[in-house]
Amino acid sequence: MDSDQSDHGADVEVAIVGSGYAGLCMGIKLRERGIADFVILEQNAEFGGTWRVNSYPGAACDIPSHLYSFSFAQNADWSRKFPRQPELLAYAEDIVRRYRLAPHLRLGHGLLAADYDEARGRWRLRTAHGELSARNLVLATGGLSRAALPALPGLDSFAGKVFHSARWDHGYDLRGKRVAVIGTGASAIQFVPEIAPLVAQLDLYQRTAPWVLPRPDRAITAAERWLLRRLPPLRKLYRLLTYVRYESRYLVFAGPSWLAGVAARLGRRHLRRQLPHDAALRARLAPSYRPGCKRMLLSNDYYPALARANVGLHTCGIAAVRPRGIVGADGVERAVDAIIFATGFDVEHALGAVAVRGRGGALLADAARGGLAAYRGATVPGFPNMYMIAGPNTGLGHNSMIYMIESGARYAVEAVLARRRAGWRALEVRDDVCRQYNQRLQARFKGTAWASGCRSWYLASGGRNSALWPGFTFEYRRITRRFDAPAYVATSAHLEEGHRAL
Repeated sequence: MDSDQSDHGADVEVAIVGSGYAGLCMGIKLRERGIADFVILEQNAEFGGTWRVNSYPGAACDIPSHLYSFSFAQNADWSRKFPRQPELLAYAEDIVRRYRLAPHLRLGHGLLAADYDEARGRWRLRTAHGELSARNLVLATGGLSRAALPALPGLDSFAGKVFHSARWDHGYDLRGKRVAVIGTGASAIQFVPEIAPLVAQLDLYQRTAPWVLPRPDRAITAAERWLLRRLPPLRKLYRLLTYVRYESRYLVFAGPSWLAGVAARLGRRHLRRQLPHDAALRARLAPSYRPGCKRMLLSNDYYPALARANVGLHTCGIAAVRPRGIVGADGVERAVDAIIFATGFDVEHALGAVAVRGRGGALLADAARGGLAAYRGATVPGFPNMYMIAGPNTGLGHNSMIYMIESGARYAVEAVLARRRAGWRALEVRDDVCRQYNQRLQARFKGTAWASGCRSWYLASGGRNSALWPGFTFEYRRITRRFDAPAYVATSAHLEEGHRAL
């Protein structure tokens, strides 16, 4: 038996929090390297993460199917170029079956608290179904897991239905209802066209107009699927070409300004073509900031939906919510039966719901105020044996997060193996290394679209971008390919507490 493993059933070598693509990838990579003593904790009754929770009408991915899937588990049978939520969830379910992850899943075991035990070098975890301990803790919850809800005056008095797009109430019949949608981000542009034909009236409250580009989606023919299934080299080549095409979009955000101008012209042309006869509506939908400063969106039916007679676009803001309606900043009260928030996620406080305490009882939520600074998006000083997949500054505005997830999982697994082989009790990233890494990383945002002045969920409350990776994705793959032990302080299992050695 490995020296780190206990014969007690509640002790494991690795506890993974989150059963989305990141958590599943981490589990697969552990199994590949011979580590089977792990659990995947999931707060919901079913696994699947983002693509289980976000089931609103029209939910889909903005990255092509063949790129938004694991490199080691490619799927030749995607039905569309851009996958929709049911198919993405089905892919996750297939992954669990194919890689035999079901015995490791602990559904309904939401993490309530995690405390690092310095004497034992283990994490004590309290879940909704009891306690366990783990030598290594892996947070695979992602930044887009905590719904952001604005504090609107009078919301508690509203007598109708209220829900967030990430918690869609499929039991509520929207047909014939007067619906207010608050927010015009990625989810809104997908579900508004779906529900607009059903409702009596849809009032859409927009704070800032998004850049919307054409969505080059289509069905994948049976012949194409046959070729991709029968010719694996062709499937790999197609994936590579898709990756290169999307990777080149990084230059729109961080390259010469004329490339951003090209994107702006494409967006304005798309707006004109879709709303050719309504100049007033086009003016309210025209973004006033550099493309990419906020997330750029893809849709072919969002603009036409806003031109419907039963849809109203309001840019005046919200003054208050009353029991039967919403009062705009223009003083007009509009009757409403249901309010749907499409206000995205609280990235800065995504970890705030769980008390994760490291050395000396330090709270991870406190470290995250103003934007969490992590080393290579994976480790944080003061939190030994803890790793994050798709952590701070690993998000993308131009390519597939699956690529980043695989890179992060590889790094975390290598760290777990390095500690295990050396017999160290704990590994903790050095504070000076983490600080210098983040200084260099933040400097790379200067001059990019992400630092061009707009208000964005990419930015934490202090203005620090703690969400995005500011380079090419292959750069992140390069720095996470191997575990760099010199960047860490290793605590020997044989030294008394307080003595450390590299």
